[in-house]
Amino acid sequence: MERAPLPPGAPLIRNLEFKIGVLLAVTALLGGAFILYALHARGAFQETRALVLTTEDVEGVNVGMPISFSGFPIGQVSRLRLMDDGQVRVELAIPREDARWLRKSSVFTLEKSLVGGAKIKAHSSNLQDPPLEDGAVRPLYTGDATKDIPELLEKVKSILANVDNMTKSGAPINRTLGHVETVTERMAGDYGLLQGILGSPDKARQVVRTLEQANTLLASLNGVSLKVDSVLAKTDSRLFGQNGVMDQAQGAVTRVNAILGDVRVSLNKADAILANAQTASADVTKISGNVAAASADMVTLRLEVDDSVRKVDHLINEINKKWPFARDVEIKTP
Repeated sequence: MERAPLPPGAPLIRNLEFKIGVLLAVTALLGGAFILYALHARGAFQETRALVLTTEDVEGVNVGMPISFSGFPIGQVSRLRLMDDGQVRVELAIPREDARWLRKSSVFTLEKSLVGGAKIKAHSSNLQDPPLEDGAVRPLYTGDATKDIPELLEKVKSILANVDNMTKSGAPINRTLGHVETVTERMAGDYGLLQGILGSPDKARQVVRTLEQANTLLASLNGVSLKVDSVLAKTDSRLFGQNGVMDQAQGAVTRVNAILGDVRVSLNKADAILANAQTASADVTKISGNVAAASADMVTLRLEVDDSVRKVDHLINEINKKWPFARDVEIKTP
């Protein structure tokens, strides 16, 4: 069945203007909704708190750069402005729900690394401190890892120059290494380190021979010391042991004391005889009567004195013969 032809002048689509208007209105609504969503996603309608940071250099910082706390973004740079005193004023917008991480004791740093862009970080050591007030102004400390590069390059150049001076021909370190090589070659000989220090094997051989002779001498001295110890032990036994020289000398002294006691008795008798003689000189008649008795007593007394003197002389001779009282003493060492 065929469709009936349209009458002349009739529109192809009914209510075309209305449909176009509806389409434009829907498109405008969708565009507005998208813009509102984008603004909402970017925090345009979120309540924020202002924070101002001041520093001397903000190279690498731009509007929209985030500020992070413990690695999480808590706000962003909203404006940069250069002040009359040369300081840069960095204004940040911090969402109210994230502002709780900022305290009065918080510290803000701008870190510039060799690789990557600059980063603004907040550090709060004590979250129990009072919260940071809205619109607070804080200094921004800059940590630029690249500002020390020129000084570092100068030091590297100085080090390279020193290395070049050390490695060129005729440098002191080369001469020192040559000496070390010579010493190590000497140390490779039969006498090792000793030959390396002394410089020749003959000198090292002399030192080794001297050490061997010293060891032999020490062994001989050790033997002599042992023999001397033996002799001293025997001497000590003969001097201070039982029936030794000291005991015999003590016995001799005891006998001398006994003999001296006998002499003392004999002298007392002589004193008595002299007293009798003095008494006899007072009485001549009595002297004549007692002369025979006195003469007999004098003979007896003389015999006793002579006997005592002989005993003392014999005892002195015996004492002189005892060592160490002998005059000519010869000690033979082994």
